[in-house]
Amino acid sequence: MKYCRFQTSSGPQYGEISERDGALWIERILPPFPEDPWTVLSTASFAPIALKSAKLLAPVVPSKIVCIGRNYREHAAELGNEVPKEPLLFLKAPSSVIAPGETVRIPPQSKRVDFEGELAVVIGKRASRLGPQEDVQPYIRGYTIVNDVTARDLQKSDGQWSRAKGFDTFCPMGPIVTDEVDPAAGLTVETRLNGESKQHGTTLDLIFDIPTLLRHITAAMTLLPGDVIPTGTPAGVGPMQSGDQVEVGVQGIGLLANPVGDQD
Repeated sequence: MKYCRFQTSSGPQYGEISERDGALWIERILPPFPEDPWTVLSTASFAPIALKSAKLLAPVVPSKIVCIGRNYREHAAELGNEVPKEPLLFLKAPSSVIAPGETVRIPPQSKRVDFEGELAVVIGKRASRLGPQEDVQPYIRGYTIVNDVTARDLQKSDGQWSRAKGFDTFCPMGPIVTDEVDPAAGLTVETRLNGESKQHGTTLDLIFDIPTLLRHITAAMTLLPGDVIPTGTPAGVGPMQSGDQVEVGVQGIGLLANPVGDQD
């Protein structure tokens, strides 16, 4: 299934997506997911609309965003870091989430803000202490795209990453969630800045695969429905400036596009 979250006259709603003649359409309204108690299922009649015509919202309302650092060898190397011996976890503030098309805001505290395009896992049911032989697939609702925007200078100066990763607008997410892709088969991850390709990788190059990540995370913390796990970024990260346009594409999921501006 593919789904999105979008704005309607009845408020935010979830919509099931299908393909017609090479285009994606929102075919029907879905009941809200358990992590989103604020959305009320619309009882109004709904006529299918093209996805490109909808006012998209971030497709997930996560209780937490558990990110993976340095999960591509070349990215670790470009920042002068060694490859971690086990998954390197950090948290990104849920308040940093924005929708496709919303503006990434450069805060005055930072002189360098970077893009980091990533495939992200969306959790579908409660997961705790997953065993070494346990199948992780039943815990995965699907996959989406995240731009793990980072104040690179603050990441270095602070000595930990909470502020550098957690500013408002620093987690663009979307445009959809789908369970119709297979990262283990290899999905292309590409980031373009003002139309120029900057990052180009494949999920075949993940140091720690998704089952390993889920087992490692759930050994420490319980994952809940709607939690999001960005799986790491390929080499090629770089700075963004006000006036730029950044686009992250993941094969089979779509394109997450956001303008960049200064903080109001």
